[in-house]
Amino acid sequence: MSTNFELRRQTDDLVYSFARADRPDGLLGFKRADRDLWIVFKGRLGWVAWDDENQVVAGRPWNVLPEDQPADCPPQGDWVSKKGNRSYVYELVHVNPSDP
Repeated sequence: MSTNFELRRQTDDLVYSFARADRPDGLLGFKRADRDLWIVFKGRLGWVAWDDENQVVAGRPWNVLPEDQPADCPPQGDWVSKKGNRSYVYELVHVNPSDP
């Protein structure tokens, strides 16, 4: 089970780091290191970047169906995000927290 991963944006190599943590609502999730943004497991939706304020999906795996996703950590591979009129493609890569 991975405790850390990165989302690497494919257009410009921007990297967001996430670490496993308990959310304020008591659920398990992965929190982005620089902001209060979370990737959580949402039952039939699987792993998603969830916008708590608007109660909508802001990002999700592209090629792994929810029923094929492990419940303990998000799947590696392509992810897509959407915020307003912008969307991006990322690669989710599990990392060891001791790696540089």
